[in-house]
Amino acid sequence: MPENITLLNIPILKTTLAELLDSLDEGVLVTPNLDHMVKLQTDEEFYRAYMASRWVVCDSRILQMCSRLLRVPLPEAIPGSSFFTHYYMHHASDPGCRIFLLGARPGVADEAMKRINRRVGREIVVGAHSPSFGFEKNEAECREIADIVNRSGANVVLVGVGAPKQEKWIHRWRAEMPGVRLWMALGATIDFEAGNIKRAPRWVQKLCMEWFYRFLKEPRRMFRRYFIDDIKFFGLFARQLGGRYRNPFEKILEK
Repeated sequence: MPENITLLNIPILKTTLAELLDSLDEGVLVTPNLDHMVKLQTDEEFYRAYMASRWVVCDSRILQMCSRLLRVPLPEAIPGSSFFTHYYMHHASDPGCRIFLLGARPGVADEAMKRINRRVGREIVVGAHSPSFGFEKNEAECREIADIVNRSGANVVLVGVGAPKQEKWIHRWRAEMPGVRLWMALGATIDFEAGNIKRAPRWVQKLCMEWFYRFLKEPRRMFRRYFIDDIKFFGLFARQLGGRYRNPFEKILEK
């Protein structure tokens, strides 16, 4: 396993895309960005799910740039939406990789499955399911989803229902699906793979402005996240640089 560096209260793997593709085998993959980092200061259940995850990989170029102010910076950002494409292409010829897609609106996960399988040239995605809104509060539906995943024969599951819901759901329910060796919490990735949402142009990504591109696409939904909530990260990070940051869930680490 690569070494970690700590941003606020989260240890993040110091890894590259190539290293991650070669080593990612089992456990839970989560991908912190500014929004996650802020939520991880107040949501204990979310924090517990993060700390139980084996693979904590930087999703944000802004976080990666901030890490340069620390003693050991992150080598690169690995956005979850593009990482998943690299992952399934890396395993295109591996019959032991069988993926299940959980998330997105009805029909979107099925479309993503068709597109991925067509691109890979085999049925690497063995199942897809779009849960109902609020499914995580319905135990009967969650058990039904576990049964669907178990029957599919998948050993890799991508959950894309948004943070912190997806991380909490994986933490709560993964034990019900013992055949799954690898879990990925990857937000809007299913929508990207289905062609339902387009990623920002590469030059926008290189300028660390993909967040602004998404804001322009969905201003009403994204305004509070990007211009109110996420701004809090910079004050917290300044406290870390000044040696004044304190983990609000330090008691969990002491147990």
